[in-house]
Amino acid sequence: MVATVKQMGSIVTVCGVVSFVLGVIAENKKPAAGTPVPSNDRVSVTCRYPSDPTVVLGVLSTVFLIVSTVVGYMSLFYPYKGKIVPQGAMLKHFCFSAFFNVALFTTGLAAMFLIWPTITEQLHLTRNVHLDINYTCPTAKTGLFGGGAFLSLDSSLLWLIALMLANNVREDYFEELEGNKGGSHVDVEVDVM
Repeated sequence: MVATVKQMGSIVTVCGVVSFVLGVIAENKKPAAGTPVPSNDRVSVTCRYPSDPTVVLGVLSTVFLIVSTVVGYMSLFYPYKGKIVPQGAMLKHFCFSAFFNVALFTTGLAAMFLIWPTITEQLHLTRNVHLDINYTCPTAKTGLFGGGAFLSLDSSLLWLIALMLANNVREDYFEELEGNKGGSHVDVEVDVM
């Protein structure tokens, strides 16, 4: 099956939006804190957290971010209609290069904001026995899932802009290549009044 720019762009968009929605739901479902339950001998505290899908939603949001990023990256350098444009030729263009680098940076930031609270929340759930009797049973920092969700959406939009710019660079490259093959050069004189 031959992929088109529209298909690649659609995959990037859908995965980015799904990652955003899952990240926002994870932020909204995250409990504020756990309940500390002291042990019988009053030496330790066991934290009990309400059942919530935060960790699963965080992992799924991260997975969709990764899929959006991989497809976005591949779509930039994919040989549409069997025509390949060298990466060096594409990265020469300032606008494309700028959006490409910003998309990479935003993706890394989004991944950090999604992975950090997911791991923290999982650690809170699995390591729930503490020797400090005054332990308050916290959860992951509030706002990280939401921030990661918005950065994930931004990332997918930046990959789409980079894809549009790559399409323009590709057209310019092939027009330039065709112009060099033709060999005929016509000078046009313009009279200025």
